[in-house]
Amino acid sequence: MSKSEFKNALIVGAGAGLSASLARALAHEGIAVALAARSTNDLAALVQDTSARAFACDASSRADVERLFSELDASLGAPDIVIYNASFRTRGPLIDLDPAEVERTLAVTAFGAFLVAQEAARRMLPKGYGAILLTGASAGVKGYAQSAPFAMGKFALRGLAQSMARELHPRGIHVAHIVIDGGIRSARRPEPSDKPESLLDPDAIAETYLHVIRQPRSAWSWEVELRPWVENF
Repeated sequence: MSKSEFKNALIVGAGAGLSASLARALAHEGIAVALAARSTNDLAALVQDTSARAFACDASSRADVERLFSELDASLGAPDIVIYNASFRTRGPLIDLDPAEVERTLAVTAFGAFLVAQEAARRMLPKGYGAILLTGASAGVKGYAQSAPFAMGKFALRGLAQSMARELHPRGIHVAHIVIDGGIRSARRPEPSDKPESLLDPDAIAETYLHVIRQPRSAWSWEVELRPWVENF
């Protein structure tokens, strides 16, 4: 990652856990961070900790995403790094799923990523550099029972990332899909005492994102899988 190039970052779907670790890691690198979430009420501590700016945005709304990027253009500047970390899921037997909830899952998990990536690419292409990272999950490579909507959304996200990488890599825009294949440790999800190191450390995940962003153009990854060393796969 070149500090002379990458000055601003946007994290969409910001909150506690991985997004907070990403914000802290980027801020530590001297990158100005913007945090976008449907509600910014819970971001005050993270904003103070990272000197970030918080923006309200429903990632599944075209109008909201366009407004977000216009506000960034007028304040921090167009982001050089964009991380899409937003998702929504609904679970249950296929025949019992609420179609409205399924639609919402697809809208946030996949369509929102398209909207954000499109606005980001429009600003990065004239400069000839930038990084767009999409946060995937186990469900993006294997569909689980009673989790069809999330699998649909994450499979679509992976397809979006692969298509974008093939189109944008030759034009200087690094696109990567990060598969989080396992649970992420948090205050609400501590590791069980009988299974130490069975959850991913969000700070360790953030280090991998930074590694991907720093990769030289001669050796770019388009996809990276992360899982605890004890995870079966």
